[in-house]
Amino acid sequence: MIDIPGGALEILGRLNDAGYDAYVVGGCVRDSLRGIAPYDWDITTSATPDEMKEVFLGEKIIETGIKHGTLTIRSSAGEFFEVTTFRVDGEYKDGRHPENVEFVRDVEGDLARRDFTMNAIACDAEGNTEDPFGGEKDISNEVIRCVGDPDKRFGEDGLRILRALRFAAATGFAVEEKTRASIHRNAGLLSNISAERINSELTKLLLGDHAFDVLMEYKDIVTAIIPELAPSIGFEQNSVWHCYDVYEHIMRAVDAYKGDDACIKFALLLHDVGKPACYSVGPDGRGHFYGHVEESVRLAGPILDRLKFSNADKEKITELIRYHDIRVEPQDKSCRKALGKLGLELMEDLGHVKKADISAQSEYSRIREFDKVDEVLKIARKIASSGACLKLRDLAVGGDDLIEELGVAPGPVVGNILNELLKKVIEDQIPNERGALLECARDLYANGVPND
Repeated sequence: MIDIPGGALEILGRLNDAGYDAYVVGGCVRDSLRGIAPYDWDITTSATPDEMKEVFLGEKIIETGIKHGTLTIRSSAGEFFEVTTFRVDGEYKDGRHPENVEFVRDVEGDLARRDFTMNAIACDAEGNTEDPFGGEKDISNEVIRCVGDPDKRFGEDGLRILRALRFAAATGFAVEEKTRASIHRNAGLLSNISAERINSELTKLLLGDHAFDVLMEYKDIVTAIIPELAPSIGFEQNSVWHCYDVYEHIMRAVDAYKGDDACIKFALLLHDVGKPACYSVGPDGRGHFYGHVEESVRLAGPILDRLKFSNADKEKITELIRYHDIRVEPQDKSCRKALGKLGLELMEDLGHVKKADISAQSEYSRIREFDKVDEVLKIARKIASSGACLKLRDLAVGGDDLIEELGVAPGPVVGNILNELLKKVIEDQIPNERGALLECARDLYANGVPND
């Protein structure tokens, strides 16, 4: 039995009382049948928008998408629900949106235009379902199947390709054979879809509990979106540290991180994208990837721009890629230096990246490397909580002190001296005390402070 919330039942009841058919439909029905609480409830009805306005006269109504038959209606309890007229879609000339819609009185016609059978189930106020395409059976059998002809469904809207994979990654459901074949056949349709929509669906896919199987089976879809990953497929690493080719290593690393930070997922997706271009074989006959970090950062920038990431997210992702291979020893001096350079928040995120990266490598030294990451973070947290001097603002002297006490001319040299003082404090060469800092600054100024 589907537990429809009171506000939705109220809207269904008022439409029914006025002589119209009405159902909750789509994702809320699908999730309810899977035993998952829906986050929203969509309603579909035989009433046209004008007829809905008459039924709910005096209520708060927002014309959300009146062209396509959608109104947002407020219940007496103040909840808002999207209510859409039964419709069939016209021609999809742009591979994304129908040119027009036609309102119909039959719910089956409305369900026939939907993407997958599990999303083409409607439920009335009494709990009776309309399921003309076998969606309940497919949910029970854990199958994702297009409604009708898969080529037609994907041809109407290429984003449905990624939606299918996103659902598979989230649920672990298998994609039905004809639907799967059509996905591979129609990968090129993704070129018609906006970068923002692709980013949204790809993010949800990567965060899915079953993403690894999807990423491995649908390499052609992944590389249709990020062609820079294509060279990594089947690229053997020939290293004691690695037992998978570059592509599988990347995807196992993505899968190993179980958190919900999308930036960390994308950093893992791109952290070794530059490896194939940097491969060499050493005298020992082993594979090496010197410079792959810099190459991965170089490739990641345009990829993230193409997918329309915000500047803040792009910066975080590229920083995680840039430092994913940084070597920090579990010692106070090394951890202070890393904290000064990266900050604790980025070090915590790098800890997730490093552990996922290690999980996707061979078992050679894996436990030792895990323990090392944990110990480094333990030391870093202790140092950060102690109020240690890690940033310029933590120094016991500032630029004004150098100008007033030592006669240093305002300009870049002031910053250079302060940076050198901070470096020496972090490396325990001098204490963070005013007298010691001024004395060191005087020597630096007299002998020519380094410019970097």
